[in-house]
Amino acid sequence: MADTAPSEPAASTEPQARHIVYCGKAIASSLSTLSVDAQKRAQKDAAKKEAKAAAAEAKEEERKREAMVWIKRVERNKRKYVTVVEGLEGHGMDLRKVAKEWGKKFATGSSVTKTASGGEEIVVQGDNSDDIFDWVVDVGKIPEDNVECIEDKKKKSAG
Repeated sequence: MADTAPSEPAASTEPQARHIVYCGKAIASSLSTLSVDAQKRAQKDAAKKEAKAAAAEAKEEERKREAMVWIKRVERNKRKYVTVVEGLEGHGMDLRKVAKEWGKKFATGSSVTKTASGGEEIVVQGDNSDDIFDWVVDVGKIPEDNVECIEDKKKKSAG
């Protein structure tokens, strides 16, 4: 009696991607089969990769140390203000998530807008510059030396 349905599905013609993790013993045994010159080259390559990763990490830390955050209080009209924050992306923060968190925390509207120079900034309704400064230093873990508060006044039109 013959089966009408195949016991295994037909093999696809596309190769399957596999992620294989080797233990230290397997790597050591494969390295031991290499020639002495190949082992030295492998060790030298590994040392280069480690040095390159360490240099990239140090460069990233230096960039974060030098990145400035500007908190501006801008007068909209008469006694109405908005707070504009620039430079958070230099510290690896997601501006949309931060704007949403500030909107909830300060019970006000906040949004991410594009600047004329092509960057992005967070605009928060109201004068929240002191609270934002505290949040950036405490929660954002940005040193106080890298945070600058600026007060802008709207220029009066001649007329």
